[in-house]
Amino acid sequence: MTPRQLLDACTTLLREVLKFDAPADGVVSAFFRKQKALGARERHTLAETVYDVLRRRLLYQHLAQGGGGTIERRFAMLGWAGDASFLKAALTPEEQAWLAKARAIDRSTLAPKLRHNLPDWIAQPLQTQLGEEGFWALVGTLDQIAPLDLRVNIFKTKREAAQATLAAAGIDAQPTPYSPWGLRVQGKPALNKLDIFTGGEIEVQDEGSQLLALLTDAKRGEMVVDFCAGAGGKTLALGAAMKNTGRLYAFDISGHRLDSQKPRLARSGLSNVHPVQIAHERDDRIKRLAGKIDRVLVDAPCSGLGTLRRNPDLKWRQSPQAIAELTAKQGAILASAARLLKPGGRLVYATCSLLVQENEAVCEAFSLAHPAFEKRDAAALLRDLGVTSAETLTKAGNLRLWPHLHSTDGFFAAIWRKV
Repeated sequence: MTPRQLLDACTTLLREVLKFDAPADGVVSAFFRKQKALGARERHTLAETVYDVLRRRLLYQHLAQGGGGTIERRFAMLGWAGDASFLKAALTPEEQAWLAKARAIDRSTLAPKLRHNLPDWIAQPLQTQLGEEGFWALVGTLDQIAPLDLRVNIFKTKREAAQATLAAAGIDAQPTPYSPWGLRVQGKPALNKLDIFTGGEIEVQDEGSQLLALLTDAKRGEMVVDFCAGAGGKTLALGAAMKNTGRLYAFDISGHRLDSQKPRLARSGLSNVHPVQIAHERDDRIKRLAGKIDRVLVDAPCSGLGTLRRNPDLKWRQSPQAIAELTAKQGAILASAARLLKPGGRLVYATCSLLVQENEAVCEAFSLAHPAFEKRDAAALLRDLGVTSAETLTKAGNLRLWPHLHSTDGFFAAIWRKV
């Protein structure tokens, strides 16, 4: 494409993404499927420009005032992630002058809202939780690209062997600091054609997500439920920890999400996983298992605000009203999942949210309503599982992971034992 054509394509793509009708990654993928003439470098430029605009939307709205052309075109110029000389060739002299002026503004002098680029309903509770220093450290991290973490399938191989295989392929993968199953890779190497990936020895999974499965501590021969299994990342981690023994139910209301597990499940070599589509959390298929299950992981549907490095559109697509609806759903799902456990069984409630409403508040309400469930200390459990520096990962007995502190996505988990 010529410079002008690529800028026009970026403007068109931003117009679709900023409608916020659907997740940004899906909109970008659909656009690329239609624009078959785009090369790899052009796709990279468009995608990274879109995500930069989503991260800094409030700032760019402020800077875009007074410029010419559509607002989406100005956003594309401000967030351009490709070659600067290529962009310059697409601009008029007036646009070049406007862009130079906008870039010359000292952003440190702007209002806090234009520097943190978060809606007030998200920024205020995070400032309360973290304090000023912690809040701005988090903001700085959310502007960065998340690392690529891999989970080694311990049913098929060991972490050291997987690391050596990746090194032989020219990929530097270092052990994750907390998860005993994890490797961290810099950049975005092409993994999907490597034998180690197609053979199911590694899966892409954030280290924080791995720790949720680790805390469930599923063992050989047990009956285990992944209550909101989704695409199956934690399901596969649980199945591998069980050494392909026992029975692992993967419940989800979405048949489409469960179907997406199938190729990953085939690669994993696991045969102890049983995907089950349910209508709701009170489905009869759940009632039949009441009191029979050893471990239940509830990875509850949530706002996803812990994944803002990967999904910056979520801060514009979510709302306080949506959070209120989610917390009601989270409480209902947790209460229903608790009925599955036998005495002595373990219940893990987890989200990838940063907000107290979806985390501590839901768990405190559950504990008050369910005295037969004894709260467990996450730090002690992590130490027993061999996780170093376990205390740095927890707060008030719960797992609390932050992008700026732990280099993971934002995660929360609380654990109970049924008395």
